[in-house]
Amino acid sequence: MADTTHEELEEKMLDILEEVCGDDEVRVRRDEDLFALGLLDSMGAIELLVDIEDEFGVFIAPTEVERAEMNTVNLIIHQVEIRL
Repeated sequence: MADTTHEELEEKMLDILEEVCGDDEVRVRRDEDLFALGLLDSMGAIELLVDIEDEFGVFIAPTEVERAEMNTVNLIIHQVEIRL
C-alpha cells in the first residue's frame, strides 16, 4: 500500500466508514465525532479496525490509540496514513 496516494486512501476509508457506519453522512461530516453522532459504537470501532487491517495491512490495537485520536473521519484517515 506504500504506493497509495492520499486521495486513494481517503476514498477507500470513506467507503469503509460508510459501510461500517451505515450512513453516507461520514463523507460530509468529516470533522465531527462519529460516536457523538451515533454513527459509530464500540462494536463498529472494532469492525473498523479489522477492515483497516484487511484493506491496508495496518494493525491498530484498540488500546493503542485514545478514542479522541480516532473519533472523526479525518482523524481515522490520519491514523491509517501515518502507519502506512
